[in-house]
Amino acid sequence: MSERLSDEGRALLLEPLTKNGWSLLEDRDAIAKTFRFDNFVDAFGWMTRVALWAEKWNHHPEWSNVYKTVDVVLSTHDVGGLSALDAKLARKMDSLV
Repeated sequence: MSERLSDEGRALLLEPLTKNGWSLLEDRDAIAKTFRFDNFVDAFGWMTRVALWAEKWNHHPEWSNVYKTVDVVLSTHDVGGLSALDAKLARKMDSLV
């Protein structure tokens, strides 16, 4: 089972993500990012690639897709906030663009 990120873990894992476009949500312990693609097929293809990793790691994003835009929120519900799994999935999402 995952653990909620400590202050030290947050600094180590979240700082590189915020430099890459992820933001901390104000109303809950989560990170968010909007991904924009050239078209719907590219957006949906990216979501499919991410879904394979999310299923493999049993860690699923909150996301929505409208045409070529995908809005993502990551948080670990089991721990009530951010965990290392969120940072891991965020890095994977960024690498699959």
